[in-house]
Amino acid sequence: MLKRELNSFPYPFKGDQYRYSNNSVSMTRPSGIEITPQYTEEVQLKRDLLTHHPERCFQSLPHTLKSQWEIVDLVTENLVTYYPDQFALQKNGDHWTFVNKILGETSRFTYGDETTMPCEPLDFIGRHVQEDLIFMKERDGDLYLDAGQLCFPANWSLAFNLGMEFKEIHRPIPGFKEEGLDGRILRFLKRLEAGAPWERLNWSLMAGNKLDTSLETFHEWGKERKNVTEENAGELVHLRVEVQKLFRLPQSNGILFTIHTHVLAMEDFTVNKVWLRQFYRIIKELPEHIADYKGISLYKKQLLAYLEEKLKSRKPS
Repeated sequence: MLKRELNSFPYPFKGDQYRYSNNSVSMTRPSGIEITPQYTEEVQLKRDLLTHHPERCFQSLPHTLKSQWEIVDLVTENLVTYYPDQFALQKNGDHWTFVNKILGETSRFTYGDETTMPCEPLDFIGRHVQEDLIFMKERDGDLYLDAGQLCFPANWSLAFNLGMEFKEIHRPIPGFKEEGLDGRILRFLKRLEAGAPWERLNWSLMAGNKLDTSLETFHEWGKERKNVTEENAGELVHLRVEVQKLFRLPQSNGILFTIHTHVLAMEDFTVNKVWLRQFYRIIKELPEHIADYKGISLYKKQLLAYLEEKLKSRKPS
């Protein structure tokens, strides 16, 4: 079981140092959706969060409805193309029947008519996938966050960021503007072409294994950082990796980001000796401003002590 989990875990590092960069690569399997063994559990968690915290987990601007339907089209096509045993889609003109065989649900609606949906189109299709779905609209030479379903954020707020431009959203990242990354990545995103999606990995560390680490609930999960010790770091500290996939939508000319979040405890992560050695060197060398932003500073010493002990005990060659 652990071996399978390690084999499928999206290891995010290359080299023995980490700096912010545009690490996007062209996708070889152009699906924005991945179904994992955690599907039922994570989709149910998303639905629970959307029920109890709707304003935190879903936001949209009125002009995005047409684009939301385009996202429904893309995501359902991904599901039935890459997971035909789990999903089915029948189209009779604009009358669609979508079948989620995993959950035993059949949904009938008229494409383009939101009155036939139980909720907005983006919110509807997001309840059938593990990914968070973020829509950015290109206009006036910039990209704006105009809609999204975000249940598993890495310490940010969809409600706060709604309507913001790309550079404004990423301003809190230290050095992002000063090093010119914001402009370079924005230019890259604006050059994305329909039918040629890209993907990238983003990582952070967290104390605990909560997927819902929203800015609004920081008071609940953030305090765990102070509880990390060398003795419990293996169980408490988790590597959190987001697989972010980027699709240009040809009709609206917007960009869909699908974000699949994976978490892995240090005690499992360090079973891989190659990962252990490289990760230790990365964390030891990591500049303080990045460690602060990644949420590591409060327990960096404890984590390094834990990793050093693992290195000694495993004696990797």
